[in-house]
Amino acid sequence: MAKKFLFLLLLIFNNLFSQNQLPVIPYPTEVILNSGSFLINNKTVIEADANMFEAQYLQKSIKQKTGLDLKIVSQALNVPKISLIFDYDLPDHSGIKEPYQLTISNNAIVIKAEYNQGIFYGIQSLLQLFPSDKKNEISIPCLKINDNSKYKWRGMHLDCARHFFPKEFIKEYIDYLAMYKMNTFHWHLTDDQGWRIEIKKYPKLTEVGAWRNGSMIGHYTDQKFDDKRYGGFYTQDDIKEIVAYANQRHITIVPEIEMPGHAMAALAAYPEYSCTGGPFEVGKTWGVLDDVFCPKDETFTFLENILTEVIDLFPSKYIHIGGDESPKVRWKVCSNCQKRIKDENLKDEHELQSYFIQRIEKFVNKKGRKIIGWDEILEGGLAPNAAVMSWRGTEGGIAAAKQNHFVVMSPGSHCYFDHYQGEPKNEPIAFGGYTTLEKVYSFNPTPKELSSDEAKYILGAQANLWTEYIETPSHVEYMIFPRMLALSEVLWGTSIPEKYADFQNRVIQHFDIFEAKGINYSKSIFEITTKTSSSLNNNGILFELKSAINTKGIRYTTDGSEPNLNSKEYTSPLEITKSQTIKAALFENEKQKSATVEQKFYSSKTLGKKITLVNQPHENYSIGGAFTLVDGIIGNRSKFGRDWLGFSGKDLNATIDLGKLEDINKVMLSVLESRGSWIYYPKEIIIFVSNDGQEFENVTKHSLSEIQDVKGEVVLDVKGKKARYIKIIATNLGKIQDGNPGAGSDAWLFIDEIGVE
Repeated sequence: MAKKFLFLLLLIFNNLFSQNQLPVIPYPTEVILNSGSFLINNKTVIEADANMFEAQYLQKSIKQKTGLDLKIVSQALNVPKISLIFDYDLPDHSGIKEPYQLTISNNAIVIKAEYNQGIFYGIQSLLQLFPSDKKNEISIPCLKINDNSKYKWRGMHLDCARHFFPKEFIKEYIDYLAMYKMNTFHWHLTDDQGWRIEIKKYPKLTEVGAWRNGSMIGHYTDQKFDDKRYGGFYTQDDIKEIVAYANQRHITIVPEIEMPGHAMAALAAYPEYSCTGGPFEVGKTWGVLDDVFCPKDETFTFLENILTEVIDLFPSKYIHIGGDESPKVRWKVCSNCQKRIKDENLKDEHELQSYFIQRIEKFVNKKGRKIIGWDEILEGGLAPNAAVMSWRGTEGGIAAAKQNHFVVMSPGSHCYFDHYQGEPKNEPIAFGGYTTLEKVYSFNPTPKELSSDEAKYILGAQANLWTEYIETPSHVEYMIFPRMLALSEVLWGTSIPEKYADFQNRVIQHFDIFEAKGINYSKSIFEITTKTSSSLNNNGILFELKSAINTKGIRYTTDGSEPNLNSKEYTSPLEITKSQTIKAALFENEKQKSATVEQKFYSSKTLGKKITLVNQPHENYSIGGAFTLVDGIIGNRSKFGRDWLGFSGKDLNATIDLGKLEDINKVMLSVLESRGSWIYYPKEIIIFVSNDGQEFENVTKHSLSEIQDVKGEVVLDVKGKKARYIKIIATNLGKIQDGNPGAGSDAWLFIDEIGVE
């Protein structure tokens, strides 16, 4: 039934969108379509060196797709053929050996490239032109493609520390990257919750550090645990096998060995390299833990010995050393740390972290490699030759590029695939946030703040998949597909956000590839999407419904009942002026074609009113902007996705214009606390009122203890004031205090709907 439904959707899409574009992702730099076609059948041969991996890969892939078993021959005359030719005249603007030319004529297919990488990428484009159904003869349209990538680092990350994934799935993951011309696999191998790489010199790292005595169940906010022993690790033979497998597919594996923080699994095995001496156990709780590596000489020897084995296993230019989320709690009271600060003439613990990173960098450089770390390695001074992976927005990457350091962009706003991709209430539990396929496609890895010379330091970008809430390979697939396709086109350099509909059409055509391979992919692209905006007179909101398939087929109800063919037909945005529940679904050929979308609206005097913010929310949590606070939608506390605004280190300072003088008795708003995600209640909430928007009267406030008592559902009594303007200030906690998750970092403040009665 599911396949039949998918087939119908594909037919609809193929009728709706232009067929001028090839279903190739990432889209090539240049495409010239010609008349005619090339027929592939059992007489067709592959002309190439039989020992060439790319030829063998093409042969195997064609057989899997079509059932045709083509022979590989060194020379083919007067027969239909697919030729793999090394050509030394193709331009290579990027300097990374990836250009290729694919020519399909009536009697031959020719892939030319100077290097094997280009041949391999030409094969990927060719394979995407094949139908997935098995036939004795396949017709491929005549065309010419000239193609080359824009960015050198086109990456995907996978966290195997929180949840462990078997060797065979890691190979599948690498295959997925190869299909879409990604060239870097960032392999997160160590963290508080597990050490996943065998180190011969320190066997307890896997004997002890690879296993934890229980895991969190549900979301961090639930604070529930099981007592099951959980773990696993990769032997050095496993890693050698995987590295070789990736190398054949022209993918570089960049290993990550976390330091100085996220070290609990290592310290459980070797507590002597901590500040306190332990004992410790491998982390069961997600988030950031206080015990980190102590920067004493013995610790550096320990880490250098580990890195020596890691470097011997991975030929990558870069070794990722983490450097993020490292609490300074233990360092502040550790005699060894304080002596190090004094002996090295360091200012504070932040400079101690910089000393730590720079010392590790010197060792890695002596081994002929370079380090890359998360953007926290900028704090206290950046190591001389380090590259930066910018995850807390783009600011860290901009700062590093301006200092002439190479950068990989990976901002949470567009590149965190552990965020929700569809309507959160319909999705499996995720970390939070709301990152749709369209949002990923809109990403520009090169910030406009950089000059042309500074922009040269942007290596590219990658998506990160943290696995606190992802336990199975099937769930991994669900979170990366189809979003990885959007990122691949962004990094290839051919994305055009204004033509997202064309890209979306090509994505849909790839779903049959996923089906054939048994990939569990998200179908959120078929959901009815919703959007709220202010009505023209600010006396309510407009609720827009949209379907990627056919908006004209949407039926809806306003009383909370299930929609059917007899329900109202959606023709234009609905005006919401009162509390109600809207339900909608897409219908085609007298059958429901989408899941029912449900949205409850809560009406108050602020509904749809003009609202301004002094501080803007963080780009990771800013869907809808300030209007989110007056759109009548109350956010889900367990799935804090698009209905919440998040402020990092900043206060909420909002002013709402009610449009006229109103009697005000109560002000209601929701604030969130999820300490493992560094989200904390505000220190206080203060309400001001005004008649003219200039002079404001302080009328009431709530302290932190009062906010905690009501668990964030705050109701402030304004005692019958009459005013037109209401100002709400919620004071951010600021720097997180020692002993709390995220200590030393800026707290997040999450705010939802502001209502007035």
